[in-house]
Amino acid sequence: MNDPNVYSLIPVGLLAIYFAIFQTEKLFLSLAFLTPLSINIEEYTSSFGLFVPTEPLLFGLMLLLSALQIKKAFLPVQIWRSPLIWTVLVYLIWMLLSAITSSHPVVSFKFILARLWFIIPVLFFGTYFFQKRSNRIAFLWLFIVATVVVIIYTLIHHSFYGFGEKEGHWVMSPFFKDHTIYGAIVALVLPLAVGLYLYKKHNPLMQLTLLSLIVIIIIGLVLSYTRAAWLSVLGSMAIAFVLYYKISWKPIAVLAAVGLLIVLVRWDQIQMELERNKYEHTTEAFDERIQSAANISTDASNLERINRWSCAIAMFKERPIMGYGPGTYAFEYAPFQRPENLTIISTNFGDMGNAHSEYLGALAETGFIGMLSLIAVVAAIFYTGITLYHRLPKENKEDRIIVLSTIMALSTYFIHAFLNNYLDTDKAAVPIWGICAMWLVYENQLKTSAQSKEMG
Repeated sequence: MNDPNVYSLIPVGLLAIYFAIFQTEKLFLSLAFLTPLSINIEEYTSSFGLFVPTEPLLFGLMLLLSALQIKKAFLPVQIWRSPLIWTVLVYLIWMLLSAITSSHPVVSFKFILARLWFIIPVLFFGTYFFQKRSNRIAFLWLFIVATVVVIIYTLIHHSFYGFGEKEGHWVMSPFFKDHTIYGAIVALVLPLAVGLYLYKKHNPLMQLTLLSLIVIIIIGLVLSYTRAAWLSVLGSMAIAFVLYYKISWKPIAVLAAVGLLIVLVRWDQIQMELERNKYEHTTEAFDERIQSAANISTDASNLERINRWSCAIAMFKERPIMGYGPGTYAFEYAPFQRPENLTIISTNFGDMGNAHSEYLGALAETGFIGMLSLIAVVAAIFYTGITLYHRLPKENKEDRIIVLSTIMALSTYFIHAFLNNYLDTDKAAVPIWGICAMWLVYENQLKTSAQSKEMG
């Protein structure tokens, strides 16, 4: 407490306490706006990493709302029957078990605590706040607007350097650590903004506003120089096409299985072709930048990603059941780096990202069962969203568009998650768990409406 700046935060803390107690709903919704604008204090102090103001607010809400729930239950009872909630609980329980055997128990339990203050207030208690339809729309609006504020800041900052590719990796600081997570979130908000534009007929001023937001988001996405984000948007569009036109998933699954079989049988030949790919991600041409995503011969970014994946698999082989413990990859991967996999950007200090894959990170940290539990959560998320979309009546056009746009938004992240991992940050966790909470509310309201019709 020697720093006088600490005392200046006291009024802010008191104000937050007031809103938490007397304006809880407004404080919850404000998280959507504050999340894209949050700053990690680790970059400015020697203390531990903490995103402010969101994570202290989330922690406080977790304690307050949990206490109120224990005193007098107010959450919808139906949510405890959801496969999504059950898979999340299994996922958390396994993380807790793997933390007990962790190579760094303190790190693992801190990691789990951080996951809890994302999941409990946003996913669980979000099902209470999102019972109001206006709150769901407000949450999306606030997150989009705040992200656009960050995009505008980034574009202005980036313009000072002539929109150069190298500078594009860090000009979004201090709001985002680097261009990869920035690109992931910009990709996530693009379908949300399009959904808000389409979901109902707006007045001309609102239409112009939304179109302007969409254009800014697209420019931000292109100038993020994040190839994984670009590809994830294309993937989400393909998923939306399949859902909207009710294309059967069976032939798609068969084609995917055949494609996987071909890859396995002809892997040596495919690898030789990939090694001939010399496109660098520093090229200015958009098509060549996309092709550079498959360059595993000279592109340092791609080679480093393979290095991190190899380490994760090696760590899994060493501890296949329980893993090294949640949040420990950065502390453990260095000895598993093989000399032939090292690149000019390799490091032993866990910077420049972790495992560069949400799924392989879980494999290394929580073992095979831990990775399966994460995959089960992702499967439950999309099962919930897709079945909800198909169950919504056709005449309920507004809700169908909102649900489809949110499915696309989460698709961008979980496609991106094969190449990066950000679910341990507020930037990704708040919108993802928030959208899941919305779906659970939609689902419960559909069931309630159906029951009312049966009784009537």
